[in-house]
Order: sequence, then C-alpha cells, then structure tokens
Amino acid sequence: MKRTPFIVLTTLLLAACSDSDNNNVTDTPTPPAPSASYQLTLTNLTYAQPMSPLAAYLHDGSVSAWTFGAPASVGIETLAESGDGSLWLSDAEAAGAMISASGDGIIMPGAAQTISFTVANENPLYLSMATMLVNSNDAFAGAGALHLNLAIGESISGFAPVYDAGTEANSELAATIPGPAGGGAGFDPSRDDVGDYVARHGGIVGVDDGKTDSALSHQHRFDSPVARWSVTRTE
Repeated sequence: MKRTPFIVLTTLLLAACSDSDNNNVTDTPTPPAPSASYQLTLTNLTYAQPMSPLAAYLHDGSVSAWTFGAPASVGIETLAESGDGSLWLSDAEAAGAMISASGDGIIMPGAAQTISFTVANENPLYLSMATMLVNSNDAFAGAGALHLNLAIGESISGFAPVYDAGTEANSELAATIPGPAGGGAGFDPSRDDVGDYVARHGGIVGVDDGKTDSALSHQHRFDSPVARWSVTRTE
C-alpha cells in the first residue's frame, strides 16, 4: 500500500487549521459616536417689530458672537442692518463652531420660530443666537453664549435683550429701515453711527415724539427684553 509522506499530511493539517481560524474571526463593529439633539425656539414679544430669521450656532465656548464696547464684526453688522445672518454663521463655522442653523421666514410679533441641531455629545457646549428687529436701523436681539448642560428631556429658557450694532446711525429714516415700516435699504458697508461699538439699544424715538422725518411711531417701540427663548434636549 502506498503511504502518504508525513510532511505532506502535516502540511495539509496546518492548512486546514488556518482556514478554520480565518472563518471564525469576526470584525467588532465600531460603536456609533454619541450624539445630542436640541430644539431652539424664539418667540417675538414685541407689538410691531417683525424679526429676521433666527440665526444660531453651537460651539465649545471659544467662538465669540459679539463683544460689548467693541466694533461689531461684518457678520453682525450685516445681520443687524439687513436681517441676513448667513455671513455671521459662516464666520462662526470658520472659527470653529460645530454646527449652525437658521430659521425660515420672518418671525412676526407674537409668533415663534424653532430650529434644531444634532451634534456629537461634546462637553462643554454653548449656544449663540441672533435676530434683527427689522423696523430699526441696526437693532438685534439674541444671546452670546448660553451654556447647555441638559439631560434628554430637560429644557432651559430665558429672555433676549436688544443690542445696537453701532454700525448705522439710528436716523429712523424710511430709506434706512429695511422692514415694512420703511421698506428701505439694508446692509451698508459704511459705518456712520456715533460710536462704532456694540451696546444696549437706546430705543425708538419715532414721529410721535417730534421726530417728524422718522418712519417709526409709538407702535414700533420696544422694551428690553423683546424675545423669549427656550432650548430643549430631545435626544
């Protein structure tokens, strides 16, 4: 009887063991990165001040929205004069913001607007938001850096004061008011305000107070705060 050489049998056995081991190896799936979802709602509390679409972004606390007593960025200037927050948001993302979002359409007095975010569950997490009072020269409302430390289902809320971007004189002329009270121009790159810095807004004068060339009246006045915000963690 012909015998199979021992070395050949050994080789075959080793090959079989190798194939068996390979068939039993399974790749461990990488777990998905944890995430967190939030809903931000802004309610307009004014009588006759429509607000521009809400603009907001999430960051780690290192992305400045604006600084009191310092000149406004071109992004804030554009938002506060025309209601367009796209440059402000893109600048924030370029500076390190995790995510940005904006609402759809004008927020009329008494109405609310909601936007949502989903990000990696990072800590710390801060929220910045802004919206223009469109029946004004360069008034905007918002919050510079709200710390979010919420469990799923938890909410925080507060009120947004009014700021003056300090980029356009508060002439109240129809030609400089982009909202329905004036229908004038929005963003103007030239800055002609008394002080080129962000501050609390002094309010509306209006035609009822003797400013005969003003496009605004008593109904456009506002007291700070002008909006209520709430943030809920949904996931």
